[in-house]
Amino acid sequence: MRWLTLYARSRQVPTSLAALLIGAVAVWALARDGSAGPGDPRLPVLVLTTGAMAVSIGLGGQDLALDRTAAIRWMPRRAAHVLLAGAAVAGALLTVQTMGVSVATTAFVVRDSAGLMGLVALGAALSGGQYAWTLPFAWLSWVFFAPPPTSTPMRVAMWMLLPPGTPTGTWTALVITVVGTTAYAVAGPRR
Repeated sequence: MRWLTLYARSRQVPTSLAALLIGAVAVWALARDGSAGPGDPRLPVLVLTTGAMAVSIGLGGQDLALDRTAAIRWMPRRAAHVLLAGAAVAGALLTVQTMGVSVATTAFVVRDSAGLMGLVALGAALSGGQYAWTLPFAWLSWVFFAPPPTSTPMRVAMWMLLPPGTPTGTWTALVITVVGTTAYAVAGPRR
């Protein structure tokens, strides 16, 4: 077997992709039903968060001690893993949109999937791979029930639901992506 196949299997990539596919089919079915309004960002954010949580399980290996003693450099592989997983999450929702169901713009999907993968990576660095999903889940839970943003700190906290092109949402997602990916690439998942 090649190292890439072994890496994908040890990181549970096939299972994560299956969960991502199920989420994409669910959003396609819900959006076709017309239950979400055309400008409502909650459904795409829910799907992107679910996808990010599904791929988060692969951010920790089967044996962290074995990962740490490997003779290969992990920093570029960890960063690539986070970025490719974010591309897969965004790609799943964008693929659904090519089937005639428009739920969000491409800029919105890319911004939110990047920010959510940064949250997942930060969660893996702080809590370990098995709990990496908790940070985006907690943030999404708070965003869904928070009052509408009226101040800059509230807009920063509500970055997931802000319209695309909003500087506050874009910069917040970018900072979360860079900080989370860097923390995970350098430190790896917590034991």
